[in-house]
Amino acid sequence: MDKKLQILIQKCVENDRNGQRELYTLLSPVLYGICLKYMRNKTEADDVFQDAFIILFQKINQYKFEGSFEGWAKRIFVNEALEVLRKKQRRLHVEIENSNLNNSIEDETNEPSIMVSHDKLLKHIQQLPDNYRMIFNLYVFEGYSHKAIADKLKMAAGTSKSLLSRAKSLLRIKINEELNEKVS
Repeated sequence: MDKKLQILIQKCVENDRNGQRELYTLLSPVLYGICLKYMRNKTEADDVFQDAFIILFQKINQYKFEGSFEGWAKRIFVNEALEVLRKKQRRLHVEIENSNLNNSIEDETNEPSIMVSHDKLLKHIQQLPDNYRMIFNLYVFEGYSHKAIADKLKMAAGTSKSLLSRAKSLLRIKINEELNEKVS
């Protein structure tokens, strides 16, 4: 680990405001990107970002200088985003559809790849329903397996696979619609 980062972490453990500001500045771009991927819009992402940084500073003394600090921080941000989405689901009484969960879901690797700008892709991901967006981000960006996602979100692995398939399908439709509009 970089010596400067170690010093910054130690300053944060000691509640040094300048150290916290420096760490915030250093990690903000990456951690804010996580919030944008999980939340539907910038306002929700801003709220999660702020709350997750508060949690990070409250728990920074628990970091044991083992493994990547950035990875440790990312887990806090992902977990906070997931918690916000879980609370939102409970309030809205959203239930996961159980239809076709036992069907095998094939990976669509035979389809041609389509180039889309990062900003456009992020916009489309943010428009996904919450469950789809959570699963898509955990699987594609965070590298979780369907079993790990299922354990984390207390659902069946088949549900995770189904929601990922639906998320990919919706993204494909949105991207194709956008491409067709450009061609017209």
